[in-house]
Parts: sequence; structure tokens; C-alpha cells
Amino acid sequence: MTTSMRFLRVNLNAVLVELDDLAQTLALLASLRAEPLAGIDELVPAARTILITFRPAVLSAAALAHAVRQRTLDARGTRADKRIEIPVRYDGEDIAEVAGLLGITPDELVRRHTGSDYTVAFTGFAPGFAYLSGGHPSLNVPRRAVPRTRIPAGAVGLAGSFSGVYPQASPGGWQIIGVTDTPMWDLSRETPALLQPGDAVRFVDASSLKVALPVVAQAVAAPAPATVEGGSAFEVRTAGLQALWQDGGRHGQARQGVSASGAMDQRSLQAANRLVGNASDVACLELAYGGFQFVCRGNAVIAVTGADGPLTLTRADGAQWPLPRYQPVALADGDTVTVGEPVAGIRSYLSVRGGFAVAPVLGSCATDTLARIGPPAVVAGDVLPVRSVAIGAVVGATEVPPIDLPTVQEEVVLDIVLGPRTDWFTADAVERLCSQPWSVTPQSNRVGIRLNGEQPLVRANTAELPSEGTAHGSIQVPPSGQPVLFLADHPLTGGYPVIASVATHHLDRAGQIPVNARVRFQPMASHGAIEL
Repeated sequence: MTTSMRFLRVNLNAVLVELDDLAQTLALLASLRAEPLAGIDELVPAARTILITFRPAVLSAAALAHAVRQRTLDARGTRADKRIEIPVRYDGEDIAEVAGLLGITPDELVRRHTGSDYTVAFTGFAPGFAYLSGGHPSLNVPRRAVPRTRIPAGAVGLAGSFSGVYPQASPGGWQIIGVTDTPMWDLSRETPALLQPGDAVRFVDASSLKVALPVVAQAVAAPAPATVEGGSAFEVRTAGLQALWQDGGRHGQARQGVSASGAMDQRSLQAANRLVGNASDVACLELAYGGFQFVCRGNAVIAVTGADGPLTLTRADGAQWPLPRYQPVALADGDTVTVGEPVAGIRSYLSVRGGFAVAPVLGSCATDTLARIGPPAVVAGDVLPVRSVAIGAVVGATEVPPIDLPTVQEEVVLDIVLGPRTDWFTADAVERLCSQPWSVTPQSNRVGIRLNGEQPLVRANTAELPSEGTAHGSIQVPPSGQPVLFLADHPLTGGYPVIASVATHHLDRAGQIPVNARVRFQPMASHGAIEL
């Protein structure tokens, strides 16, 4: 099979493989899953592309491109021996409008939507959100011109040639034609995502069923933290703006539409753990903007890294003194520790020798704020148990704090890699991306930094971009022309072009940028299509 396969640079550790159509995409995906390449960490398939994240120390981008080009695209993904029926109440708010676009009646729309099988092509956007291909060929409609701010869980929608079911309430631009009570995502199941790539799916008109459908709650809650008998614990007095459990991340879950999440500043997380003798990716508390205070019950050894700001110890008798960051600190029963507001950076990492007794979800303790996966945020009144430490555990040497934490007083410079969709923008827009400063707006969070510039970025190509994988650090440009820099909790796929990505060595720095700071992007050597 001939193909115009292209390899587009995404970042120093990621490339986007662009193919001719969905069939070729699924064939390449099947090949890479059946015979994996050493050094590839994750595959995120989409309509016409596969985002490949890799380890540059094992596999270069050029070597990856050469190896992938050798794959034949004659194979097809192995279909699971599973056919799932999804009952739908066809009373969606867009059903009449969609029928009108197609020149048919709503009843005929329902007949076509339920008349044939779909196949789960890929997952993304949200955990458990499956892009379903196949069905009646006439069901090809554009997304809504103005996305809704909230679409309910279970909403059944159309976008382009795909059908899909929203697993949880979220914003979205699909045309909604009905709703189902069948949960797409349920953490109580061994595999939370109901629909997996390759599954066959048939929609059924619920009005034709003799038995009424039960209303099933969408289960998204995480298990409560575990308790440890006889160990020490921290009593939380105040939790500040945001106190979340974070670790090295939830890798390898792309099949279920789940991105890695994890600490926004991975080097600070690792340093905090090394200081107290833990493995480098053990769960810590990620504290945004300070304001966190706890009382130690029992003895413990802690460390605080990341942002720079006051750290205070108050003894049970009232004596008080400042504590150093980036050093292990021994606490006695009754000691109170206060993490103050940072003067540089915004996120601090609190580790404890032995680690916190917190239950993992899908193999990680990371709290993904977009996907709503992981332990709940820590709040005032919580008691955080600490795991017991085996005798002989080693507390690490002093770590060196970073010297260039971002502040609102100085412009923050971030290296970027241009691509994969730089050619969708005018030459002036690409130049403007790197020449003008961008302000960090208050709408920024762990999902992404929303930027505002004096001059928006103008697209040269105004076509609708088929959904494709997005990486940590991607700079996506919505119709407003004001970029969004995706961070740890970014969606797995997106529908707006990515003009560039923050280089991997500056991702931790990006995770420490405060609101109202000014950012300037500095392009690295030109990276476009990867030549062999």
C-alpha cells in the first residue's frame, strides 16, 4: 500500500506521524503494537495521525522515522471479540438541527444511527471518550460553531464522520442527538473504560426496548487514602489554594483516553523524595501558592522543594524559627509547619520519609484535575497517614535549588520547538509568537497556561483540523488567536492546530510560572518535517 507518510516534529521527545486516512492510521497502530520499537513510550492515535512519544537516549527521531517507514500498512487492527450495545434516548438538543443539515427527518436520523455497527477507532479528549468510526456514510456533520460550556455525562454526539459518548460532564462542540445511561467510565470496573480500540459498538433506540433503563451514576471517585496502624500522621490545619497528590504520573493509559498527569515540576518532586530517602517518583503533596499548614503527630522527616518562599516551624511550646528548603528536616510530635506564599515559582513539593499512605488509581497517585482521576484534593481537617520506614532507610544529601524560578517581575523565557502545525499560520503569526511577550491570565491552571498577547496569532489555513494527539508542552491556538500552553493535565487529543511546543527541558520551569507573569518564546533550531 502506498502512502504519503509524513513525520512532523512535536518536541524533542515526540513526533507526529501523518497518514492518508483512518484505515492507514489503524494499520500502523496495529503494527507498532504487535511489534513495538524499543524506546517508544506512548502511542496516541487519532483520525489521520499517531503521536509517538519516545526516549531520545534510546531512539533518535530520525531512527524512529526510518523504522516506522519500513512498516507495511496492509494489516488491520485486531478487533476484540466483543460487541457492545448502547441504548440511547434520542432526544438530544441538536437532533432536529442535525436532521435538517442532512435533509432528513429526526426519525430517519435515528434509523441511520442505529442501523449498523461502529468500531472504536481511538480514544482521547477525556477518559473513556471513544471516537467511533463506521456507521451510515451520510452521518457526517461539522462540530458546533460555538462549543457548549457543559455537556452532560452520557450525551451521544456526532462530529465529522465520528460518533461518541461523553463519559462525564464537560465542555464540548459535538452535535448532541441523544443520551445514554450506560457508564462509559467507571473506576469500579477492572478496566474503567467501557469502550476499547477495536470493539464493535451498536446504538439501540431505547424507546424500542420493553424494559425501562435504570439511571446509572457515572463513577469517577477515587478510593480513600489508606490508613497505617501505629505510624505517624499529619493533621492539615489549612490547605491553601490547592493541595494535590502528585507523583511521576499515570503513564501507559492512552488506550483508555487517559494522559499521564503527575507533578508539574518533576525535578522538584524527585529532589523532595531523594532528600528523605524515598524512590524518586513517590507521591508528594503539590502545594500551589503556599498557605498550607499541618501539625505532625509522631516523629517524621520531611523536605520541601520547588517554589522559593517562607517555611516556618512552630514547636508545641510556641517557639518558632524558619526552616530551610531543599534539606531534610526532622519533626517531633506536635511540631507545626507552615508553607508561606512563594516569592518565586508557585508550586512547592512536600515529601515525608517513608511516603504518604495514599491509594493509587490506575497505578498512580497523581490527581488529574481535567480527567477527575486520582485521590481527592487535600483539605483542612484531613489526617494524612505516613507509611512506616524500614530500619536502614537512607536520608539523602542536600539538593541544590533552582536559581531561575519564574517571577512576575522578570520576563520568563521558554525554549520552543516549532511544529507540528506551524504551516497552518501566517509567517507574521509565527514571527509574532516569538517576538511579542505573552501575559499569563488568571484562567491558567494545571490543564494549561492561557496566554494573552497584544496581537493574536492569525491562521493561514482556516480548515477544521481533524482531532490529533497533544503532548505536554503543546502550544495550541484556538480561534481567538490567543495561545494555550498545555501542561500536565492536558487532554490527550485536541482539535485546534499546535503551532509549537515548549522544549522538554523547560517543562518544569513552565509549571512554576505565576499568574500575571510575562512569557517570551525562544525558538530552537528549525524543526519541521523530519527528513531521512
